[in-house]
This record gives sequence, C-alpha cells and structure tokens, in this order.
Amino acid sequence: MPVAANERFISPKALMAIRNLELRARVVVEGFWTGLHRSPYHGFSVEFTEYRQYSPGDDTRYLDWRLLARSDRSYVKKFEDETNLRCHLLVDNSRSMGFGSVGYTKAEYGRTLAATLAWFLHQQGDATGLLTFDEAIRDYLPARHKPGHLRHLMLALEKPAGGAATDLAAPLQRIVQVVRKRGLMVLLSDLLAPIDALERNLATLTASGHEVVLFHLLDPAEVNLRFDRAALFLDSESNRELYIDPIAARTEYQRKLNAHTTAARGICEKLGIAYHQMTTDRPLELALFDFLRSRMQKRGRRAR
Repeated sequence: MPVAANERFISPKALMAIRNLELRARVVVEGFWTGLHRSPYHGFSVEFTEYRQYSPGDDTRYLDWRLLARSDRSYVKKFEDETNLRCHLLVDNSRSMGFGSVGYTKAEYGRTLAATLAWFLHQQGDATGLLTFDEAIRDYLPARHKPGHLRHLMLALEKPAGGAATDLAAPLQRIVQVVRKRGLMVLLSDLLAPIDALERNLATLTASGHEVVLFHLLDPAEVNLRFDRAALFLDSESNRELYIDPIAARTEYQRKLNAHTTAARGICEKLGIAYHQMTTDRPLELALFDFLRSRMQKRGRRAR
C-alpha cells in the first residue's frame, strides 16, 4: 500500500502506549474500517467477512445498519449454521520474541495482532481459541463464542514471554489432536527454529482440512542487522554469546536470513498456506487487511 495510505493508520509505537490489550485491538479494528472506507479498497472489506449481500426477500431485521451507514451497501449477517468459522490463534511466546529495537518487542506486537484478530472475529460472531507456546505448550483455550470468553483470551495473551527455545512441532501436533472440526489456524511466530521440520508439521494441519495463515514476525533490526559497531551478542534462547562485527557479517547474515524466509515461504506455497512476513514497525491495520485478503482469495479458489 502506498506511503500516503500508510499515514492514515496508527503508528504501532503509539498503539503500544495503550496498556489495555483489548482496547488496543478495538482501536486497530476501528482504524481499519476507517482507513478502508477512505482507501481505493472501499467496498472490499465485507466481501470476506461473515456477511452476504442483501437479496430481495431477506428479513430486514438482520440487516447490518451500521455497515449500511458506513459503506452505503446492504449486507445481512450470516447465522452460525451458515458460517461455522472456528479460529485458533497459535502464538509464539518464546524468549526470542522478547527482542525489540523499536520501543516494543516482537512479543508485544504479536500479542496485539492476535488480540486484534480475536476481537474482530468475536465481533463477527465467530468462535476463537488460543494456544501459546515456546518450547512447550503454555496456555490453551478452545474456540468459543460466549460471554466472558474473549476476556479470558485477552488475559492469556497478556502473559509475558517467559519460555526459552521455540518448538513449532509441539503446538502444531497438539492442535491437531484437540481440534477435530475443520477450522482456521493462524500461526504467529518469528520462526527462529530449524526449518526442516516446519513442512512436516504444517502439512499435518492442512491434511486435517484446516485453513492455515502464517504471520512471520521480525524486528526491523533482524531484517537488516541494523547495528553500527562490533559487540557481544547474546542468543536469548540458548544463552550462547557471540562477538560479531555487523558490518563484516551483514552480507552473509542477510543471505542466510533470505534463504530461511524463502524456504518458509516456499513451504507455505506448496501447502496452500497464506504466508505474511511482517516487520514490527508495520501498522496493524495492514496486517488485518492481509489476513482478510488471504481469506477472500482462499474462498475464491475454493469457489472456482
């Protein structure tokens, strides 16, 4: 999206100043609707939510009047038996997610994105669940849509990253075991783990009939090794210390990082998974846009 359009959105740094996670999520979603209304994508939003266009003969009691006032388009909300969307958010809470060079960490950004998706889906009447992990499963909440559930989910998200290494196998295997009905799985992680097992574990999800969306979260300093002088670096997950001259190491570092992300993207393309690499200075409204656009594209492919 052009820079001019980005300026309409909320700075993630300003957003993180809001201490209440649920309020942050609400601000992002409302900002998303406002930005979309003003953008060239106006009218795109409701195509992929749990609405359908009003048809003559539909009961007008189920018209979304607020959406009509905002977009001048008539839509009715689908019922639970029409949508039956069940989404589980799989959130990486390992120690590496505690890194941040922009005034907040990847963990804070990831939690806010997960909260935004949960709040948005809850407002649509969809069931949302949560699984947090590091080297082990930390919290699991089954997908629900009932009073109080969203608050429990937000409280679980607010727990600080306290684990050590990232183990992607355990949460993906666990979610397959406990979620029998097909649904939507959204994985939020920095993917700082061996890539060789990623395909096998993601394939288990897709083979079970689940739709999968992957948000690969990186700090800007991790993308370009934005350090000016040699220093002692600490691997937050293994506690290994390395003395590195960033200027000398930058080319090889970026080659390896590009190979890692290219491999992850290739695995997702092979398995039909929507892959979004995001740096933590990107507005959250755009992340929500990416999420909804990928769902619309997936539905379009199924329809064809």
